[in-house]
Amino acid sequence: MNPTYTGGCACGAIRYEISGEPVFQNDCQCLDCQHKSGTGHGSYLSFAGAEVKQTGAATLWHLKGDSGNIKTRAFCPTCGSPVYMTFAAMPGVFTVHAGSLDDPARYRPQAVTYAVRGHAWDFLDPALQKFERMPPG
Repeated sequence: MNPTYTGGCACGAIRYEISGEPVFQNDCQCLDCQHKSGTGHGSYLSFAGAEVKQTGAATLWHLKGDSGNIKTRAFCPTCGSPVYMTFAAMPGVFTVHAGSLDDPARYRPQAVTYAVRGHAWDFLDPALQKFERMPPG
């Protein structure tokens, strides 16, 4: 398998290339992810200490997540696609939206986070481990 993950926004104005494997892949049901996605959850791949190459300028939005920590959402100012997130409390972590991958089939969810915020109509794989909030470190 190709060790490089590539992707970007819908219009191609923002592109990324990440060398390395994700340390965590999850479906998140927090309120912010519900609002951002317009549905019941967001799907993410998080990389720690990976080499990230990025082209294009994203619009950044800083907000307080359910954890109380500040996270920054990055989206394309042209097409509006959400592309990645960073976290003030975890500066070495770069998280991409699974739908922004050139090959979304590489996404393999490992867990559901913030399941306490989930809705019965948002059916996720019942075999996935569920955490009421974020799992411990």
